[in-house]
Amino acid sequence: MVPHPSPPAPHGIFVTGTDTGVGKTRIATALLRAFAGRGLRAVGMKPVAAGCEWADGALVNEDVAALTAASTVAAPVDLINPYRFQPAIAPHLAAELDGETISLQRIRDAYVALAARADRVVVESAGGFLVPLNEREDFGDLARLLGLPVLLVVGMRLGCLNHALLTAEAVQRRGLKFAGWVANRLDASTPAVERNVQTLCKRLDAPLLGIVPFSIGTTKTEAACLDLQVLENSLR
Repeated sequence: MVPHPSPPAPHGIFVTGTDTGVGKTRIATALLRAFAGRGLRAVGMKPVAAGCEWADGALVNEDVAALTAASTVAAPVDLINPYRFQPAIAPHLAAELDGETISLQRIRDAYVALAARADRVVVESAGGFLVPLNEREDFGDLARLLGLPVLLVVGMRLGCLNHALLTAEAVQRRGLKFAGWVANRLDASTPAVERNVQTLCKRLDAPLLGIVPFSIGTTKTEAACLDLQVLENSLR
């Protein structure tokens, strides 16, 4: 792949996860609210959304809707979410079914347009860090193209240690800044959560921004669980 120059003056963060269903949208919206609480113009972006549904003649996605609701900057949906697919499958496969090929350059152009409108852009991936986007490129390539630091959402469940450590290794091998991680509790009954957090604190070369407690449904309290100062210190 021919490298592209990074967008000018990026003010974004790339949110990835240890797997699908680990709470990336929950943490991305919390970041948006935390940035807004500091008086910053913040906008969310989900470059690719699979599992969309038809409503009023358009494909809509609940993650995109959540990011939009938490944003303080209005922007066209084609910038916030350049690619939308109905099947809830891997992005490159969903694109194939629609006869499309996901272009990282198109996503970069949308990101640059959003960055011109906002102080902070929170970019949420789909699935994990190495999920394919087309025949040759994946979300890791997208993060590198955008030139963004990476925030890892660790879903605190059985297997999370291996998934978190492998993802961190992949981030660092791409030459990207591993800015921090968040422990997101997915189940109130998950055993040894505190011990797992301690293990990751020792082994991950990035600061813990916070532990988000388990909750049923959508809440607006997660922002208080994240320490933005820790994130900003990591980015310096």
